[in-house]
Amino acid sequence: MSVTSVDKDFDALTLTMIADFDASAERVWELWANPRLLERWWGPPSHPATVIDHDLTAGGEVTYYMTSPEGEKYRGWWRLTSVNPPTSLEFVDGFADSDGKPVENMPVNTIRVQLSAHDGGTRMELKSVFDSREQMDQLIGMGMAEGLEQAVSQIDALLAA
Repeated sequence: MSVTSVDKDFDALTLTMIADFDASAERVWELWANPRLLERWWGPPSHPATVIDHDLTAGGEVTYYMTSPEGEKYRGWWRLTSVNPPTSLEFVDGFADSDGKPVENMPVNTIRVQLSAHDGGTRMELKSVFDSREQMDQLIGMGMAEGLEQAVSQIDALLAA
């Protein structure tokens, strides 16, 4: 399994996941940069993602939805604040309504992705930063850590293909 650690730091309001891959940073970056590849791993296996809009540039947006086994669609959005291929990106991640508009009463978090050389492959650090303990508790309670771990665990198979 590629995920090597998941750390919830409630004092620092962060959830950090580390995953190691036997691939170059450029190859791992492509899984973020190519919307057809992104939708093959962003979301747990039970809730596959469909990417609608994909502008992976600073100031750009990514919109998507995940489909439950029952056919329900859970929509989300990213607002990209920093993109430095093939080593890092940062975005604000939130929930969307059926029209793709941000849901104001749902929490958002900032996700910082860092790709670096590690043991002949690439280490990916995903750090989610929350604005408050309440937001962190709510998202963790909704299964964010488990869902993210399941999603990232799908990357090895994509890199092997």
